[in-house]
Amino acid sequence: MKIVIENLTKIFTNKKQNREVRAVDNMNIEIPDGKLIGLLGPSGCGKSTTLFMLSGLEEPTSGRIYFGDQDVTDLVPEKRGIGLVFQNYALYPHMTVEQNIMFPLLNMRIPKEEAKERALEAAGLVQIQDLMTRKPSELSGGQQQRVAIARALVKMPNVLLLDEPLSNLDARLRLQTREEIKRIQQETGITTVFVTHDQEEAMSICDEMVVMKLGVVQQMGEPQHIYDDPDNLFVANFLGTPPINIFTGEIKGGKVYINDEEICETEFDDQLIYVGIRPEGFIYDKNGALTLDLDHIEVMGRDKSVISTHPTSTKPHVRTIIDADVKLPAGAKQLKFNIKPNKMFLFNRESEMRLR
Repeated sequence: MKIVIENLTKIFTNKKQNREVRAVDNMNIEIPDGKLIGLLGPSGCGKSTTLFMLSGLEEPTSGRIYFGDQDVTDLVPEKRGIGLVFQNYALYPHMTVEQNIMFPLLNMRIPKEEAKERALEAAGLVQIQDLMTRKPSELSGGQQQRVAIARALVKMPNVLLLDEPLSNLDARLRLQTREEIKRIQQETGITTVFVTHDQEEAMSICDEMVVMKLGVVQQMGEPQHIYDDPDNLFVANFLGTPPINIFTGEIKGGKVYINDEEICETEFDDQLIYVGIRPEGFIYDKNGALTLDLDHIEVMGRDKSVISTHPTSTKPHVRTIIDADVKLPAGAKQLKFNIKPNKMFLFNRESEMRLR
């Protein structure tokens, strides 16, 4: 089921402060049929509000939502053909796993025997069919999350909506469950919208990501494409572990300068800029263009992480990742690097938009 969002806006009124908050501001995106899409951004960026408007739990201030060719903007949640999974699971504690999964079917007046059969199928899809007689209090967090997903899937929805579904799990379960979500989505082919603030989580399982900031879509595309080709400084900063290094610099006479060092030539006009360099974008060279003041080196098996400082860095440290086989001079106070062109991005200092 394709989803089209047109000029979607949600404004909340803060009566105490007598002001309006634009939680979602004129969103226009199209989500392809059968894809897993991540809404990604920091807390307060509007991603959950967007999800709740898709579900019908929040009413848009303006704009339209289409599922396929149907305008669902004014439909109540139960008529939209959605499955919704909350971050706190929202399971009924007095019911067994089977009863929890069956609950939406019985509400739809599906005969009990058919509901039991469909509940078992949904449980099999998330691999919890041996837990059907247990109650939520007897389950781990990961198992409870699977029950919540099975309950959402049992209705055979056209659209699956997941609101921070892994936030309450420990690191090991997060990894395992996100792989399960990807498997389930691929097996069912259900169009899925996945809300998260964790960029590593989104990049690992999403077909496409929508990066948001203060209610505004910053960029949409395949995770690797956004990482390799960010549209602005916010997107470049938000994606990547370790994060991108940002330096203040300038373009002067067709050349890019960081401090007084010439980094490369460019065709852009003279202007003040930010220079973003991914940690893996540095090449050690004793005659390199950029000088960094060495702080310490962390050896990480196949890589070395060189922790340095620079007077124009916008962050306390500059982190460069180089191959473990690269020999660095013993006792050096400074190191020089050249920069891989495809790992360096230039942004106008005032607008913070990428120079293209």
